[in-house]
Parts: sequence; structure tokens; C-alpha cells
Amino acid sequence: MKQESKYQIEVIPTKHRHMANWDMFATWIGANANNGTWYVGGVLAACGLLTALKVIIASSTLSYLCLSLVGFMGYRTGAATMSLIRGSFGIRGSYVPSFVNLTQYIGWTAVNTFIAATSVSYLLHDIVGWPVYGKPGGAKGLVLGIVVMSVLHLLSVSVGQRSVQLIERIGIILVILFVLWETIVVFQTVTFSDLLHWHAPAHLQMTSGAGMDTLAAFNLSWVTAGADFTRFTRKRSGATGMPFLGAFTGLFWFAFIGLAATISIAITSGTYDPNNSDPSTIASRLGLGVLALLVIVLTSMTANAVNLLAAGSALSNIFPKIRLRPALWAVTIIATLVTLIPLMVGSFLTAFTAFLDYIGMVLGPMISVMLVDYYWRHHQHYDVNELANSHGQYWYAHGVNWIALICWVLGVGLFLLLKQLPLIANVLGATFIDMILIALIYMALMRIFYPLKDTQA
Repeated sequence: MKQESKYQIEVIPTKHRHMANWDMFATWIGANANNGTWYVGGVLAACGLLTALKVIIASSTLSYLCLSLVGFMGYRTGAATMSLIRGSFGIRGSYVPSFVNLTQYIGWTAVNTFIAATSVSYLLHDIVGWPVYGKPGGAKGLVLGIVVMSVLHLLSVSVGQRSVQLIERIGIILVILFVLWETIVVFQTVTFSDLLHWHAPAHLQMTSGAGMDTLAAFNLSWVTAGADFTRFTRKRSGATGMPFLGAFTGLFWFAFIGLAATISIAITSGTYDPNNSDPSTIASRLGLGVLALLVIVLTSMTANAVNLLAAGSALSNIFPKIRLRPALWAVTIIATLVTLIPLMVGSFLTAFTAFLDYIGMVLGPMISVMLVDYYWRHHQHYDVNELANSHGQYWYAHGVNWIALICWVLGVGLFLLLKQLPLIANVLGATFIDMILIALIYMALMRIFYPLKDTQA
């Protein structure tokens, strides 16, 4: 009995599910309507406007279909994503994807915090005359900004999922107003034709394949948090349609604004520098003022509320004795320390690019294994009680499904190999091809080593 209690999971019963469709839509549009999405859009400017828009539509559609599939799993079972992944990786084997989830959501929290802290440095420049980040002496304003944002994050997660819901409801209204304002300012500066005909300098251009992989790494990050939120909704449409619509809308809207704003600055200044794609720099150059910088800070909180809840859930799966609220405090403090890494590296863009490369390698095959196991092998049914049973069907070999772990490692290797093939690296991108190959390999291996008749629920 003691051994079984060690692996217990939290399941949200239907009567305690309180998120309406609007709440779910607001959660996911708020997750993407933020500084990180704007920054990614600015990075994609190196593809050119038309190619970047194609990449945004294609990569986001494929990624958020996966989000809807995971969202349905949360709705059907009432369990969080990292609890559900026990069904494919094994109860103990789930610690590996949980650690991946923990690191990536801490990383995204750090990314959004760093961008918001940059806005704080601009605010301090306007209020007390401190140098902005990037100028001599600007680091002190950034560090203070990181501290301020971390305190705000601690406050926002202090009451758990309810606080996320409250932040999203308030934040979504201000986000929409801010995006409309930004859109008007950009198109007062340049025309759509100007944006369409601009191209980055040859040595800074990005191929469509590289753009697909960059955005896939960004989009797939949300997939492994899907069930953490959809388990709080009573409606199937709220678990599948709303995450897709919200995430896609927020991503397209803000990535387009980051893309258009970055190109407009390049046109008017005559210089394109991807290091200056962050919202604070662009808002300052467009003359949007203090209010815009405050909204940037707020949108960081809306995105990081989702990031921190997902990271806290992952930590709780690895260490079941840690309850969700202390887990949220712990990951917030760790994220604060991680936010300081770009200061040591010397370039936020360099640190951000390395982070995306890491996510692209590890998330795709992990998501493939999880989806194939639930939808093909178990026909959309997991016994949630068995997910906590050390003698049940999800225990596999001493708690680990080695087939899943081998496929995940193989997926990382295949991703690196595919990146070496010019057609894939430059045109198609490696991420989704890697996911399809791993899905097929996992299906074949599981059919051999764990026949359906022996494992079907």
C-alpha cells in the first residue's frame, strides 16, 4: 500500500471542473499573446514576410492539432499531462519526460521574464534615468526587472490554478487592446506592400525549413501542458476546439505583429538586427511609450502563469510528496536564476536559439510516443487508477517502458540526422518528419514486444 501511494496522481472529477469555453480560449490565447511570441515573430522576419506567414500557418496548425489531442486526454481522464504520460513511458519512466517538461517550462518562464525585465529597464530609464539594457550600466535595471517580475510571478501562482484563470481574464482584454494599438502604429509607418517586398540581408536570411523547426519548437512546448488545463473543463469542445483556436489565434496575431514591427523598423532605419527583435526595443523605437511597456510586463505574467503551472505539475510528478503550491514556488525561484543566464552568455538571441534547438530535439518524439500509445494502442482509454498502481498494466519493466524511452532517444538522433539533409533542413524542417517516423517505429515495436491483446484496456 505504501508503494502504491507513492505514485498517486490527482484526478479532477467532473463536478469540480469550473473552466468554461471562454476561460479555456482566454487561457490559450493568453499563453501565446505575449513577449516570447512577438520575439519569435521578429526572428522569423529573416525568412521574409510571405515565407514567414506560410511557416506560421503550417507549423501552428500541425502543432495545435497535437495540442487538441492531448487536451482531449485531459478532458477524458481528469489527469495532468505528465500523469497521463505514465501510460506510454511507464510510471517511473515518466520521470524522464517530466524532467524535460520541467526544464522547458522553466526555460520559457525565463525567456518571458527576461523580455519583460528588459521593459522594466526601459521604464526605469524613463522614470529615473537609468541606462536601458544593452547600454553601459544597463544590467542593473535588467536585474531589478528580473526581481520585480519574479515577485509578481510568486504572487500570481500563490493560489494555484484559480489565480491563472483570474490573470487570463484580466490580461486578455488588455492584450487585445495592445495588439490593436500596435497594429495601427505599424501600418501608419509602413504599408503591407513595403513589408512584402523587404528581404533580410543574405547573410542573415533564414530558410523555410529552419523557420518550421524554430516555430515547431515554440508551438510544441504548449502541447505537453494541454491536459493540465483541459482537465478543468466539462465540455469536449472546451478541451479540443478552444485550445486550438486560442493558441493559434494568439500565435498568429502576436507573431505577425512581431514580424511586421521588426520589418518596419528595418525599413525605416535601414538596418536589420535580429538581436533587436524584442518587444521593448521595438515599442521604444515606435514611440509607444510607458503604457506599452507596462502591457508587455502584464503579458509576461499571463504566459508565465501557464508555464509555471505546467512546470509545477511536472515537478509534482517527479516528486509526488511535493504538493502543487510549493512546487510552483520552487519552479518560480529556479526560473529566476535561469533568467540570469543570457547575462553570462552575453547575448539573449544566442541563449534563446540554443534553447529552441534543445526543445526541437526532445519534444517531438516524446509527443509522438504519447499520442500513438493513447489513441492507437489504448483506443482513447487509460485506467487512471492503474496509472498509480505499481503492479498494474502501466508498470511495464520495473516501472519503465523501455520501448518508449528507446524511441525517444532514437527520435533525438533522427532529428539531428534529418537536419543534415539539405531538402529537409532548408525546405520542410525536421521536426514533424521526425515525429511521423517515431510514431511508426513505436507502433511497430510495441506490436512486437507488447501485443495489443495483452495490454488493451
